[in-house]
Amino acid sequence: MTCWYHLDQKRQRLKQQINDNLDILIGSVCSKGPQDPKGCNLTFKVNGKSKGRHIRKPLIPTVREMTKRHQKLKQLIQELSDVNWELLKQSMD
Repeated sequence: MTCWYHLDQKRQRLKQQINDNLDILIGSVCSKGPQDPKGCNLTFKVNGKSKGRHIRKPLIPTVREMTKRHQKLKQLIQELSDVNWELLKQSMD
């Protein structure tokens, strides 16, 4: 079992990392195929229905980075939840 101090330090680091990764886009960058050199689509779901937004070619790297941040954010939130659970268990001991 990790001591409360170390868990709290980890929680603080995770909260900072979460704060640093809030510039996100949810979805996937999908190519329209080689026949369309103008750009790609950002696809995502809203109420179970697929939606898409056109991404102009110059914005593709930025959109890819923002969707990667979303994945990182999900991982960080899961880690924070795990640390919070451990801290909660220790508070009951």
